[in-house]
Amino acid sequence: MNRRLPAEWEPQDGVLLAWPHADSDWRDNLTEVVPVFVRIAAAVSRFERLAIVAPDIAPVREQLGAAGVDLARTALFPMATNDTWTRDFGPITVLEPQGPVLLDFGFNAWGLKFAADLDNQITANLARLGAFGRCARRIPGLILEGGSIESDGNGTILTTAACLLSPNRNPHLDRQGIEQALCSQLGASRLLWLENGYLAGDDTDAHIDTLARFCSENAIAYVRCDDPDDEHFAALAAMEAELRAFRTQDGEPYRLIPLPWPDACRRCDGHRLPATYANFLIVNGAVLVPTYGVPQDAAALAALDRAFPGREIVGIDCRPLIAQHGSLHCVTMQFPRGVLP
Repeated sequence: MNRRLPAEWEPQDGVLLAWPHADSDWRDNLTEVVPVFVRIAAAVSRFERLAIVAPDIAPVREQLGAAGVDLARTALFPMATNDTWTRDFGPITVLEPQGPVLLDFGFNAWGLKFAADLDNQITANLARLGAFGRCARRIPGLILEGGSIESDGNGTILTTAACLLSPNRNPHLDRQGIEQALCSQLGASRLLWLENGYLAGDDTDAHIDTLARFCSENAIAYVRCDDPDDEHFAALAAMEAELRAFRTQDGEPYRLIPLPWPDACRRCDGHRLPATYANFLIVNGAVLVPTYGVPQDAAALAALDRAFPGREIVGIDCRPLIAQHGSLHCVTMQFPRGVLP
């Protein structure tokens, strides 16, 4: 098939962000979370362009300008949004002979958990405003979030059964039907399914980008829990065994890169939050890594430095983001080269 889903480390044009605002779930902690988005925007703009959607772009422009973000490399689009998780409602871009094609999958807020009526229209609204130049937009007719799939750029998709087989996403399709649909839409030749692994406090039904990520065609970084008393220990050990059993397209075992297990992050009411170092973002020349103000941050940065030789490793404090059960990768969606005009 003359279609493929590029790996995240391939050349990019830019990154999409949706700005937090008072009518989103961030209403009670905007003071804490807006600086996180500013730091992400500033880091991305060092390496590539930004596209930002917000109901009111004037304060966003002011916040970015005050932080020294290059506004000449930033496109701001006024539009209504429910929330900020662009990884899951933004377009998934495949490459075809005629150029990039934006796949506008349906977004129903992780299986009908929250409101998504505005976010589900963002890709269409951006296309209408000319954000993607002449790139084609296609509607596959499936529910799919970007955080639920990982591509090695060469036909392999890594995913989790808990998410893709959730009855509130595509109940008309069984596992075989999901495989056939995704292989067709994404130009993949195979799916690798993880049956185990989760994070307490996660709303996504175990998105792969919280658990295991391709670092190259033959390397996978993954979260490993080394505390037998932690509730995650058994499930993540079983996930690790699955990863060890997977084989590359050439029949070789993957090089596995364990990521540290951060100290438990909790709300004041004791509710555990889904802190994970697997939620990093790869951009041109760099990897942006979430940190949480815990002792394991330094080891996580070092592990990803070894996983991505030649790229700058940029740590960004994302502790405020996990208050709403997501992290750095969840609030970003990259555009491969050729998408932005």
